[in-house]
Formats: sequence, C-alpha cells, structure tokens
Amino acid sequence: MTLQLPSEIVVERFLPTARAMLARELAAEGCSQQTIADKLGLSQAAVSKYLSGEQSGDPRFADNAEMQATIEYIASGFADGSVDEYEALAELLELIESFEDRGPICAVHEEEMPALQGLGCDLCVRGQDPRVETEREVLRNVRGAVRTFANTAAVVDHIPNVGTNIAMAMPDAEGTTDVAAVPGRIHAMGGQANVPADPEFGASEHVATTVLAMGTVAPERRGALNLKTSDALLDALTAAGLSTAEFEAGYEDRYERLTDLLASTEPTPEVLYHEGAFGIEPITYVFGDDATDAVTTLRAVVTATPDSSE
Repeated sequence: MTLQLPSEIVVERFLPTARAMLARELAAEGCSQQTIADKLGLSQAAVSKYLSGEQSGDPRFADNAEMQATIEYIASGFADGSVDEYEALAELLELIESFEDRGPICAVHEEEMPALQGLGCDLCVRGQDPRVETEREVLRNVRGAVRTFANTAAVVDHIPNVGTNIAMAMPDAEGTTDVAAVPGRIHAMGGQANVPADPEFGASEHVATTVLAMGTVAPERRGALNLKTSDALLDALTAAGLSTAEFEAGYEDRYERLTDLLASTEPTPEVLYHEGAFGIEPITYVFGDDATDAVTTLRAVVTATPDSSE
C-alpha cells in the first residue's frame, strides 16, 4: 500500500491534466504557444508537448464534465480578457474541493490506498471523525471475532442450519444499521465454518435485534452471536457461570418482548435462548462486551466441553 496524501494526487494527476486541457483550449481560441506558456506558467516546450498529445493527463479528470466546463470557462475568459488569473485560480480551487468530496480525486485516492475504500473519503473531507473511527474499531473487532470463531473447530457442531452471525453494535446504536455483522451469515461446510464475506453494518436482523434489546438494560454488552439450542450447550453455559433466560421464538414484536423480559430479569442474563417454533429453528444467543468477548466466552465453553452439541 502507498501512503499518499490527496495533495499529491492534485499535483501529480489533476494539475498536469488541467494544464494540458487549458493549453488545448487556449490554442483553439487562437492563442500562440508563448502566450499559453505565459498564462500557465510553463515553458514553450511543455506547451508543445501538451498540444501534441504527448502529455494528455489522466482521463478520470479529463473526461469529467464538470472539469471540461471549468476549463472551457477559464480558457474562453483568458482569450477575451473576462477572466484574470485570480478568478481562474478560484475556479480551479473550487473544482479541486468538489473533486476531493467523493469525486475523482477521492476515487484515485482510494485506488492508491485501498484502506480508504468504502469510507467515502470522510477522512479527507471531515478529518478524523470520531464516529468513523469508532465504526472502524467495531468492524475490526467483529473481523477478529469471526477469525477466532472460524479457527475453533469445536464451534462447528453448534452452527444452526440458518447459520451463525457474529455482531457488534455502535455505542449509540439506534437500529440494525448501527450493528456490524457478517453478510450471509457463517455456515458449516465440510466440517468447517465458512465465512462468506467481511463484516458490514446492517448485515444482520435477528442477532442485531437481540444486541439492541440487550443495550436497553446493559449498554456495555454490545456483542453477540447465535448458535443452535441444545440441552448440552445450555448446561455447559450454565456450568460456566453464565445466567440464562428463555423467550418465545416468534419474530413478531421480538424487540419489545426481549426488552420487557430483560427489564424484569435479575441478574441480566448473559445468554438468551428459545426452543423454536413452526418454521423457526431453536436458537441460543451468547452476549459479551464486544463481539470478540462473546466469541471468547463461547470458545472457552465449547472447547472445555467437547460434547456440548449433543
């Protein structure tokens, strides 16, 4: 990965493209190469290269309609005297600002630094936004939890037919889009846990709902995962000192039912489970302070009790 500032992209990609486009537009307006060189602060030899097409710039900028319109405006104004250097600079700076806000400069920056992909160049536009940093921390935590889960052979027998998801909520989560989880869920395939994709926000409904419900009484518990319910697993979780509570399996009004249950249960359970219903597989939810904590808790239980899936 190349550590690159957006200003480098402006200097190395945008500026040469703008100069090449201006040189061609001014030539079309009838300006001599020397006049163009004086206007753009270039040598005549450099202008000659631009006009010959030897240096045409980056097409991601040159093909942009907004840039084309700006260049045409500046060139026409230079030619008839209606635009001076100050106004031309102001136009180009405004264009750069637009391009740095999820525009071509942002696209080039993400290509040069893949770590920025999916962040919408928020780092450049808003600086180190605390929420963006927290989102990244949550995603990192879930990724680590997923790796631990997938690398623990004993968990495979506890993955339900509908799949397991591992989720973690933002500190101020208000809905499922504020909860990160694995798109498509984790499924047992060939005796292993198959992880289909990296975690994303809004990728879970049921596990996310349980995390949000837990947050109403224990906001510090922001992580959870789901497993298939079995007597052996519940016994092992209880033996490990975790408190459990059962709830009805139906999906209708589940959030409200869970919040009511949690509010009236002492101590606040660390495990919630149901025994299933018609068309609904029996599921157990294990909670933790974060996703990694929830998986670590489960891992300790199932590795200490190999037959806990029976």
